[in-house]
Amino acid sequence: MKKFLIKYIGVVLITLCLAPQAMAQVTINASIDSLQLYIGEQTKVKLEVSCSANSKLVMPAYEGVLMPGIEIVGEVKADTQYLNKKQQMLVSQEYTITSFDSAFYYIPPFEVLIDSQSYSSNHLALNVYHFPIDTTNVEAIFPIKDIVKVKLTIADFGMILLALGLLALCTAFIVYLTMRAIDEKPILKRVTIAPKLPAHQVALKEMNRIKEEKSWQRDDVKQYYTELTDTLRVYMEERFGFNAMEMTSDEIITQLNEQPDKEWIGELRTLFTMSDLVKFAKYKPLINENDMNLITAIDFVNKTKIEDTTPATPVTQEIVVKKGRSKQERALLHGGIILLGLCGVAALYVVLSRIIHLFF
Repeated sequence: MKKFLIKYIGVVLITLCLAPQAMAQVTINASIDSLQLYIGEQTKVKLEVSCSANSKLVMPAYEGVLMPGIEIVGEVKADTQYLNKKQQMLVSQEYTITSFDSAFYYIPPFEVLIDSQSYSSNHLALNVYHFPIDTTNVEAIFPIKDIVKVKLTIADFGMILLALGLLALCTAFIVYLTMRAIDEKPILKRVTIAPKLPAHQVALKEMNRIKEEKSWQRDDVKQYYTELTDTLRVYMEERFGFNAMEMTSDEIITQLNEQPDKEWIGELRTLFTMSDLVKFAKYKPLINENDMNLITAIDFVNKTKIEDTTPATPVTQEIVVKKGRSKQERALLHGGIILLGLCGVAALYVVLSRIIHLFF
């Protein structure tokens, strides 16, 4: 029994010692899709490396040539897969190769470095053939044709004409913007100023509008009296020369008492008193009272207006719309000039390159 235990423990120790080596086993395999090619045809070579996931692997690197006579025309990025619970990794690298010389090629093994130790794959072979030529049929073999000069058409000059048009347009805009940037004179504009209407005409026009809207019939009495009294205040400022818009109703009546004619003061006092009651005491006057107050306001304007017999004529004046240019405007002008200049240079490059391509 004791001997059996000793042998069992020995087997277990040997297995444990060999396990890392088994896990770290390295296999390298190279394969090729086709062993025979015609000149210029392509095939793929695949290199697969299996090693420990903790190993530092360096795949072979080529600069366009696999070996003399065989060229690499394509290379796919290496693909890595992890196996055995990510303890083993499988790295695949694929190359696309071709050849332009007929021969039998022996492709040497691929060499990779794993933890600074070199490992080699199996070797490969590739047989490259010439295309079959029927030498018995001489008429099927044609000599190399001479270079044929192609006649130029309008379509060949389309890009040139388009680029020339763009160049001319850019040049015209550059000249225009440059002149605008240099020109710093103030911009003058002739405007016609309409004659100012007399104060009584403005007031009567506004009162007719208030009358037509009939806002008091829509339970908007406060708005009605506000517009009516404001119209009277503006008229008084123009007619009598005192700041009626900033005065109370009593101050306005006091100011009007200084005028020679006072026959309309009583009715006007009633109008302003009712307006204050409506606006501040929420008083609701009767409809006939609203009409009577509007008539009072119109009569007041008609009795106190000053008629101007001289016809009003429009006046034409020259005013300065803009003097000079701001910093932002100058920056926009300069930026536009630079951008158009770049477009012009690009158009000129297209013209010259097309001419060289067509004639040289």
